[in-house]
Amino acid sequence: MALSEAWLKANNGKERDAVEVVADRDSMSVRISPKGKIVFQLRFRFNNKQERVDLGTYPHISLKDARLEATRLRGLLDQNKNPKLELLVEKEKNINPVTFKEVFLMWYESYCSKNKKEHESIKRMFENHLFNKLGNHPIDRIDISDWLGIFEELAGRIPGTAKNLLSNTKQMLKWAAKRKYIQTNILADVYPKADLNITSIPTKRVLTDEEIVVFYECLKWSRLTTKNKIFLELCLIFACRNGELRRAEKKHFDLKRKIWKVPPSNHKTGYKNDKTLIRPILPYMEDLIREAMELSEGKYLFSNGKNIDEYLTDAASTALPNSVIGWVKRFKKETMEHWSLHDLRRTARTNFSAISKNRDIHEIMIGHVLPNNQEVYDLYGYVLEQAEVYEKWIEKLERLKG
Repeated sequence: MALSEAWLKANNGKERDAVEVVADRDSMSVRISPKGKIVFQLRFRFNNKQERVDLGTYPHISLKDARLEATRLRGLLDQNKNPKLELLVEKEKNINPVTFKEVFLMWYESYCSKNKKEHESIKRMFENHLFNKLGNHPIDRIDISDWLGIFEELAGRIPGTAKNLLSNTKQMLKWAAKRKYIQTNILADVYPKADLNITSIPTKRVLTDEEIVVFYECLKWSRLTTKNKIFLELCLIFACRNGELRRAEKKHFDLKRKIWKVPPSNHKTGYKNDKTLIRPILPYMEDLIREAMELSEGKYLFSNGKNIDEYLTDAASTALPNSVIGWVKRFKKETMEHWSLHDLRRTARTNFSAISKNRDIHEIMIGHVLPNNQEVYDLYGYVLEQAEVYEKWIEKLERLKG
C-alpha cells in the first residue's frame, strides 16, 4: 500500500516489538524503530549490488518531500551515479562548505595574479569591500540580493570602484562555475549601467600652466619624499602610464644608449602586440632617473617602501595627487581641483599637440596603438622624433618652474 500522512502521524512514536519496514512506492519505504522513529529510505541497485540510503526522519521531512527526494536520487542512477555516494558528497559540502574568500584566493593564485597587472589592487579591493561582508559565506549560498545590496551601495558612493569590483567578481564567479564550486554565475547578466546606474563620463581634466607652476612649487617645498617627487615629475614629463613607471626595473633604462625600454609585460597594449615601447632619455630625464636609482636599493626604479624586492604599489602611487592637493590647500590657502596621475599623462599629451602637429608621434610617445595597422608595417621607433617633442616639453616645464 502507498503511505499517507495520516498513517505516518498515527505510527510516529508508537512503540513496537521489532524494526518494521513498510513499503510506499517506486522503491521508497519507511523503517520504523522499536521506539517508533520513522525514517524514509530508498532501495536501489547500483553496479549489480543492492543498496539503501536514508532520505530523512519523519516529521522533519514530509511524505511529499521524501518522495521528491527519492525521485531526484533515482535520476542520479540514470547518470551512472551512486545516490548514496552523492549524498555523502553533499553532506560534506554542507558540513565544510567552500567559502567565498577561499574561492577568491584560489582564483587569485591560479589566474588573477598571473594575468592581471593590477592584481594587488584587485585583491585589496575585495578585502576592503567584500571580505568583511561575504568572506566566510559558503559561496554557493550567496544569492543575487546579497550581491546587489553591496554593489548598489558602492555604486552610490564610489561608482568607479563598484564597476571595477563587479567586473572582477563576475570573472571570478565564471572561473568558479567552470570548476563546479557554484552551479552558475548569477552575476553574468548584471551590468553597471543597466543594473547599477553607473555611467561612464570621459574625464577631461588637464592641468593649466598655472597649476603646473603650483605643482612644481609643491615638489620644491613640500615634505614629500624625494622618490615620490621624482615619480610625479617623470609621470608628467614622459606622459607614461603610471604602471609603466611603477614596474620599471633599473635595467630597463639604458643610460648609454639613452633609451627607456618598456617590455610588453609592463604596458597596456603589450599583451596584444608583444611590442616593447622605446622612449628617449634626455639629459634632464637622465638626472632624475639616476637620482631615483641611487635612492632605490632593489631592482626596481621605484621600490615599495622597505620592501625593496617589490615595486611601488598602485595604492601608494594614486595617493600622491591628494598629497599635492593637500599641500596646496594647507600652505597656499588655495583649492586645487582634483586630478589623478592619469591627468598628468593627459596634460602632457595635450601639450604635445601644442608643441608639434605630428599626431602619430604623440601617440607613440604615450604608448598607444597606431591606427590602420601602421604598427604592423612601420617598425621604426621614431626615437629622435620623440626626443624633439620631449625637449620642447621639458623647456616649457623649465620655464614654468622659474
